Amino acid sequence: MAYDNPGSGLQLRSLIKSDGQLELSLAKVDVPDPAPDEVLVRVEASPLNPSDLGLLLGAADLSTARAGAGPTLTATVPQALMRAMAGRVDQSMPVGNEGAGVVVAAGSDPAAQALLGRTVAGIGGAMYAQYRALKAADVLPLPAGATAADGASCFVNPLTALGMVETMKREGHTGLVHTAAASNLGQMLNKICLKDGVPLVNIVRSRAQAHILTDIGATHVVDSTSPDFLAELTDALADTGATLAFDAIGGGKLAGQILGCMETAINRKATVYSRYGSSTHKQVYIYGGLDTGPTELVRSFGMAWGIGGWLLTYFLTKTPPAEAQKLRQRVADELKTTFASHYTAEIGLAEALDPKVVAAYNRKTTGEKYLINPNKGL
Repeated sequence: MAYDNPGSGLQLRSLIKSDGQLELSLAKVDVPDPAPDEVLVRVEASPLNPSDLGLLLGAADLSTARAGAGPTLTATVPQALMRAMAGRVDQSMPVGNEGAGVVVAAGSDPAAQALLGRTVAGIGGAMYAQYRALKAADVLPLPAGATAADGASCFVNPLTALGMVETMKREGHTGLVHTAAASNLGQMLNKICLKDGVPLVNIVRSRAQAHILTDIGATHVVDSTSPDFLAELTDALADTGATLAFDAIGGGKLAGQILGCMETAINRKATVYSRYGSSTHKQVYIYGGLDTGPTELVRSFGMAWGIGGWLLTYFLTKTPPAEAQKLRQRVADELKTTFASHYTAEIGLAEALDPKVVAAYNRKTTGEKYLINPNKGL
């Protein structure tokens, strides 16, 4: 296919200045010619994931957001939160973990040349840009008929959901608990667990969210706003035997409540009392921060427990390449079923700097997900 390098393209960048001002802007950057083992992707779809919002907006108070020329957007970071931003102060940073588009140029290596003209998905940062050079070995060719929007979210959420199930197997657990479970990722995890026969307890925060999951076949859905939440959670844990939880909330009491209910569920079958609690290990991994407050633990769950962090990147570094490729291939094979993503709206780069649009995609409302098309309207 014929291709003329346009010379430059637009890229969305985020800067937090030492004076406490966040500035989002569109920078004009050089479009590289791909190296022998690289492909150049014209990006057509890139999701706004919670992990992207953390870098894009930092700790800014969006009630102070103002539109500027260029276009730009500025907002104030509260002084009390600037210490947490210290590692990125005065550094203009590209944003966008993953995305998809068409390979418009390829390096000389045969593997790269074979991708010319294909619609592919990629991960590696700086995806909120019109063009992105990526290693040919790192992109995922999408199945025939799949669009860039179909494949835009085929790395972070799908591999996170698959990674949760794989972690369960590696650590010897037989069932899972997931919080904020009606999310796009949570729906994927449900489909995986139903297909693979993995017991799953879903924790949501409203009746409407519960319906989202029961409508796709979820068996155990518990609403944390119910007055009988702890009893209902314990019943679900006793029924499934789940002893591993992945928590997207982070702050507050929920992680500790899950451990406590696990202990109670296990002790329903205990025949001997132990003042140290059950010997069955119970584990909660925090992988998100919807609640940025402290994690509160009331230690009512014995001595066989753990709480820690879980990150997809760390999981993948511990996964042998052949196994990681199997996970990626499963995503490709089930792209329009198990791993299908749905979006509230598609926006262009300039729209992503509109204060009203920023407020909308930063709400992180369950069932709402925004997609950036860097080449829309440009």
